[in-house]
Amino acid sequence: MAEGLETEVKTNPQGDVITTTEAPKKEQKESKAAKQRVVTPEHLFFEAPRTKTFITGSEAAKEAIRRANVDIAISYPITPQSETMQQVGYLYAEGYLKDYYRGEEEYGVMSAVAGASRSGVRALTATAGPGLMRGMEVITSWPGGRMPLLLMVMCRVINAPLAIQPDNVELSYLLNCGILVFHAENQQDFYDFPLKAYVIAEKCEVTLPAAVAVDGFFVTHARGWVELPPEDIKLPPRDCYHEAVPMMDNENPPARLSRDAPIQKSNFISYQMHASWQQEIWAAVDRARPWVKKYMGGLIEVVNPGADTMIVASGSAVSQSREAVRQASERGDRIGLVKIRSLRPWPTQELIEACRHAKRIIVPEFNCVGWLAKEVRSTLYGHTQAEIVSGPRVFGGMSMPTELILEYLYKTPNEARLTDKPLSI
Repeated sequence: MAEGLETEVKTNPQGDVITTTEAPKKEQKESKAAKQRVVTPEHLFFEAPRTKTFITGSEAAKEAIRRANVDIAISYPITPQSETMQQVGYLYAEGYLKDYYRGEEEYGVMSAVAGASRSGVRALTATAGPGLMRGMEVITSWPGGRMPLLLMVMCRVINAPLAIQPDNVELSYLLNCGILVFHAENQQDFYDFPLKAYVIAEKCEVTLPAAVAVDGFFVTHARGWVELPPEDIKLPPRDCYHEAVPMMDNENPPARLSRDAPIQKSNFISYQMHASWQQEIWAAVDRARPWVKKYMGGLIEVVNPGADTMIVASGSAVSQSREAVRQASERGDRIGLVKIRSLRPWPTQELIEACRHAKRIIVPEFNCVGWLAKEVRSTLYGHTQAEIVSGPRVFGGMSMPTELILEYLYKTPNEARLTDKPLSI
């Protein structure tokens, strides 16, 4: 070979350098994954010492799965989810998961992970944007099957013109199918929420699938400070024999393919049976509330309670709103903020209590349709005299500068620059 020839550098279609990680040797697998200790959820969440590290959201999710005692992960790659599940693949190589494979497409993935969960193992999948839409037919059947699996959603644009940029309109489709939905604000949430979602979803009185959503790229590909407990501890395994419905029985043929015959034979049963089953699903969603309060610190977080002007937000819009609140405080103005952690169960009473006094409420969102503002309006109807402003809203991958939120705080939306003070102050 002639001297001076450059080493070939492989890149993906976006021009990013493709890196590979060598699979660890067998001895290494056994020395780390096999030596993890099972601890109580309370110890893992609240008592174990934590070390602060600066990592991406995808790496934070990887660290959560490392400690989640997951049996199987199944996924199909789609941007921006791919990087997270690539990280999970490293965990499989290191021996932290018993099985992991790529499905043929999202419909098949959502079906396969449902089968895994029905058999009693702790199952994981993840998707984004159009992938979520493709799998929705199967996802909406999960709650009826009472499968406490975890779905991670890295939100992106779903509508044309096609784009891979952050936009969380897809979450509006998840809100009414009976699945638990938690919306992570930052990298720390994207570590904490998956672990806690498993524990909540697997409670006997809940036994439902859970989704942990995050705004793609803003969190998945950006670095932030995350406090992590030691990696040699993990959650207890799924206790499938203490859940609301029995597992699929593969030991006694013919295998019982459904948890309960009426679920899969709704054409032959009374409408009342179907109705009562659906009512039970939503009652189970409601029964998750005390566990969300215990493990996640409540369905909402309130900053500056009692302020006349309140911002209500979820996901990355919370981080931008925090900064807007800080900048407003430098002007001497006290602005409140409600962070919604749990979209399902929805924090009805908590939101009423936090906003009952308000004179003006602003709801910033990363989507076109304003689904969060609609939820807030329907909840507060009849409970407040406040003006509820749907916005600012950005979508299609736009960022939300804090100046935009401040503009809504210091101007009337339709008559710009009429005031330099919040309308409620």
